[in-house]
Amino acid sequence: MKKQIFSVILSTFLITSTATIAQQPDPWKIQATNIDPANYYGITVANGMVGIVSSPEPFKVKDVVLAGAYDLYGRGRVSNFLRSFNLLNSYLEVDGRRVDKGNVSNMKQELDMRHASFTASFNMGDKAAISYTYYSLRHLPFTVLMDVTVTATKDITITGASVMEAPDALKDVQNYYNEIDRPHTTISLLTSSAKSPTGKLLMCASNSFMFSEAHGSEPRVIHEMWDNNMHLVKFSRKIKAGETYRYSIVGSSITSAHHDDPLNEAERMTIYAKLQGRDRLIEFHNKAWDELWKSDIIIEGDAQSQQDVHSMLYHLYSFVREGTALSPSPMGLSGLGYNGHVFWDTELWMYPSILVLHPEIAKSLVEYRYQRLEAAKRNAFNRGYKGAMFPWESAETGVEETPVWALSGPFEHHITACVGIAAWNYYCVTQDKQWLKEKGWPLLSATADFWASRVERNGPGKYDIKNVVAADEWAENVDNNAFTNAAAKANLQFATEAAKVLGIAPDADWINVANNIPILKFPDGITKEHAAYNGEGIKQADVNLLAYPLKEITDPKLIRKDLEYYEQRVPNEGTPAMTQGVFALLYSRLGDGEKAYHWFKDAYVPNLNPPLRVIAETKGGTNPYFSTGAGGIIQAMLMGFGGLDITPKGIVQVKSKLPAAWKSLTLTGVGTEKKTFVIK
Repeated sequence: MKKQIFSVILSTFLITSTATIAQQPDPWKIQATNIDPANYYGITVANGMVGIVSSPEPFKVKDVVLAGAYDLYGRGRVSNFLRSFNLLNSYLEVDGRRVDKGNVSNMKQELDMRHASFTASFNMGDKAAISYTYYSLRHLPFTVLMDVTVTATKDITITGASVMEAPDALKDVQNYYNEIDRPHTTISLLTSSAKSPTGKLLMCASNSFMFSEAHGSEPRVIHEMWDNNMHLVKFSRKIKAGETYRYSIVGSSITSAHHDDPLNEAERMTIYAKLQGRDRLIEFHNKAWDELWKSDIIIEGDAQSQQDVHSMLYHLYSFVREGTALSPSPMGLSGLGYNGHVFWDTELWMYPSILVLHPEIAKSLVEYRYQRLEAAKRNAFNRGYKGAMFPWESAETGVEETPVWALSGPFEHHITACVGIAAWNYYCVTQDKQWLKEKGWPLLSATADFWASRVERNGPGKYDIKNVVAADEWAENVDNNAFTNAAAKANLQFATEAAKVLGIAPDADWINVANNIPILKFPDGITKEHAAYNGEGIKQADVNLLAYPLKEITDPKLIRKDLEYYEQRVPNEGTPAMTQGVFALLYSRLGDGEKAYHWFKDAYVPNLNPPLRVIAETKGGTNPYFSTGAGGIIQAMLMGFGGLDITPKGIVQVKSKLPAAWKSLTLTGVGTEKKTFVIK
């Protein structure tokens, strides 16, 4: 029945997308020509620090999200991501008439994934062809750029404006305008600052026009103050028929969470970017993305899957950044979803792919946990446990940030094992003993101490872990959950291994506990999800994670038995995308390429939203972009179809099977040695 329903969904999707698919999808560019504001889900351009979410309206963006900026407001009395100043909010007038959705035609939008840029183009009546492209500059973490081009088809006068408006939740808004004269240019700075809702953060943004020297002298810039929350700068220019005129807006946004003097720093960064010039900014941005894409996944023989896999990888790359101690939320920088909090979604779903393709970026994600280790130790102490207990939802400080009504906060303890396992995997891939000693060992030993104190010792083979929320979150307050128990075992074993690598005597109790944590079975040998489990529907993969990534179950017959049992228990809607990603991964390793391909497609095709194929959390869901799901599916590509495996001796390749539709799969830039793997 499930297959039938899926094939209906898939064929419906293919019929509605015939126009796109008929002309072989571009591997790097997602294009949309049917822009319906009533059925529009924005796509994100981000650099790991600033996320810009697209809008169906000309010269508008839906959201600007800044990583690491949280304050207490809104949902659940806990920290939330904040809407930042909309640096790219602007407008254009042609002969005194504002360009808007009502007077443009031939609107087209395009995401260029190779160089992380978003372009919108359209016609303004019979007067001009207009396009704009914006970038969240990869080489400048807090800086964005919008490039506007107007080609006149008649003699026209344009007025371009950059508008700085404070989001509703901010308070004590201050607006500034400053002109700095230099011999060849005037730097006009449109700047605003505001306090976050509780006053905890000072949030600042500044931007400036950039005019092309090719067009002669710079136009005069006029500043207008509209009200306390909004001001703007604008200029006017006559353009002759057949002439193309270009201008840009460059700006920076930063808060006191990132810098001690955010107001001056926002202006300094904007001046720095402006004096680099547009061409150099785009050149350096493109080079940074070229470097990222040296680690790529190339599918031969399936153009749509190639485009979709590039989109998933593009989003993972966009939401993380080297040299920070930040970690991505389930929705990355695509909006305010899940409050911007960090869950197991990072360690189990997004991090492994990033670790395999860009270990230098993955280091930031583990650093996020290391810097919050003391908070995790206090959390364990408050619950009467030893070691470190990481929060289910984490934000700036590392204290528990789950709203009180959600039982996952006090009870979903497997997150602690996920953090320990992630630390061990970083060592496995990099073989960096110095890092293991300084950062990895404190994480591994503290999380192992937690599990040794968390088990209830009820006799040999019965070191029970009672009263948890399972990885399958529909199972609340259950005993001996399969994933929690197996993850705890892995955490204890890896801490013991790490001690041996470092020449430290491991706590003998860790292995004693690991050897006595039960993994429950039904009489026929199928792994039982928890002590009271009796075949109910499951929200997401739990038992099947024991085969991968935990390697608790290694016998192919048992892996298949568990798969065939639990794949029948995932309903057709309301479940997150990464579950099917694990099914695809395991079937590929079991040598069943076609079943793997079915689950690969089922993981995301029914979750796609128009017009730019953004992935929602669930089938038919409307909360994109779900980077957790993307992480699970990219793991299916790398560790499933690609057969990559993280071991204590580094990355190796195990047997796997491609679907018949794919001629080959090439993985480039893998691990610290940037190896290439080809699967035929």
